[in-house]
Amino acid sequence: MDTRAYLDKYFPHFEEGLKEQIAANSVTKSITAGESMIQTGQYFRSTMLVVDGRLKLYREGEEGHEFFMYYLLPGDACALSMVCATRPHQTSEIMAKAIEDSIVIMVPLEMMENLMQEYKSWYSFVVETYRSRFEELLSIVDQVIFKGMDERLVVYLANQQKALKTNKLFITHQEIAIDLNSSREVISRLLKKMEQQNKLQLHRNYIQMLPM
Repeated sequence: MDTRAYLDKYFPHFEEGLKEQIAANSVTKSITAGESMIQTGQYFRSTMLVVDGRLKLYREGEEGHEFFMYYLLPGDACALSMVCATRPHQTSEIMAKAIEDSIVIMVPLEMMENLMQEYKSWYSFVVETYRSRFEELLSIVDQVIFKGMDERLVVYLANQQKALKTNKLFITHQEIAIDLNSSREVISRLLKKMEQQNKLQLHRNYIQMLPM
């Protein structure tokens, strides 16, 4: 599938002229699962439009601990790189890597100002991207401050279901522990408790979520 076809499929609300501009001036890039796309301290040259796969955004602590922020899925864009279009000398304070084999459209940041002025759909898309990411970050802050790990785990699994549109979550206990900045032992214990409450079933390679 070429860039224009991806834009038609995942960004149908963009004006025709906008899709033509992006297709003519951007680069479509394939990313292998596990590959890093953004590093802390990196300068941005492009913003990413995700058209296949899944990318994980997170912060890394001084001792190498990861703090999960959110996923980028097809139809999403990287809000931080959009912000950096207005502050070209700002570096990244987060990291991003592909959780699955993914495809992104790299839109040069120098196009951002003109696109914002010329195309209402791009302006609305950027504003909505800012808004949704801000709300997600507020939710994370609320969970960390006001909720225990058991409640955070419930919200985390529900968000996984919603994002991936499936009740089968192919994710390990260790991966969940990393995302929630906890230990595998704690997560395994809480998952087992949820299984006893008939909220989910634990299988060898996946977690089956049950109707609540």
